[in-house]
Amino acid sequence: MASSSFKARIASRTGSDNQTDILAVVSSASMSRHDPSPSLPEPSQPSGAGGEPPLRPFIQESGTTRTLHFSEKVIQSRMSTLNPDALDLEYTRMMMGFVLFTPAPADILMVGLGGGSLAKFCYRYLARSRIEVVEIDPGVIALRDAFMVPRDDARFRVVQADAADHLRGLRDAADVLLLDGFGDAGIPDALCSAEFYADCYEALRDDGILVINFHLNHPKHRDYLDRVRESFGASMFEVVDDDMTNSIVFACKGERLDDPAAAELKRPESIPKDAWRQLMPTLRVIGATRELK
Repeated sequence: MASSSFKARIASRTGSDNQTDILAVVSSASMSRHDPSPSLPEPSQPSGAGGEPPLRPFIQESGTTRTLHFSEKVIQSRMSTLNPDALDLEYTRMMMGFVLFTPAPADILMVGLGGGSLAKFCYRYLARSRIEVVEIDPGVIALRDAFMVPRDDARFRVVQADAADHLRGLRDAADVLLLDGFGDAGIPDALCSAEFYADCYEALRDDGILVINFHLNHPKHRDYLDRVRESFGASMFEVVDDDMTNSIVFACKGERLDDPAAAELKRPESIPKDAWRQLMPTLRVIGATRELK
């Protein structure tokens, strides 16, 4: 997997100016003057820390590709306008690895909307699942139509909230919890604390799966894994991309990660064939990594 295809979306972040009125669309000519390769911002202080105003999200377009940014150098989300429900970035396909263990979750909770890649894929292909997306930035939510994110309905909704506050006190609410918590300054401290991962554990039902997107090269990466382990124990494993850039961590509130059936890579009846074809190459990597854990 090339580094140009394995990065991250904008996600929940602390500190927002609650303004959605200045949202720019930058021409493809402007985009060509900058590196269009997706890249993850380094985890650091929340947006707006130290008195600096948070950056407003904007869109760039080049041909049939639409991308979400806080700065022109960093792509937060990428969508093909020809196939808007497809998972265009490899890391999103890796996060869908939970289907090996929980192929038909009743409730999926996501932290971070971004361009809605995971939300759209789950909404389309996991037709029996209810999906709630927590996004702190109203500017990101305001761009949902540009990325063809579904309207709220009986089984899908986007909630504007601080994820740390939203999960605190939540109990047995989700079968799958997806954390892609990157803003313009990286992962907010509140979304990589031991307390937050403990709240994630409590928010999951028995045998629930937590999936986290991390920046592998961040100096505190091992500390973050230790914090996850404090709540989930040994029931976790990590999958790293070929470029040694991103880390996708799977953790379980139970023993489901040890289910031998996951190694069979057999398509569950609940997942359509075209979705399985998109995911299959990545699922093989996840299955092999799990066997080595």
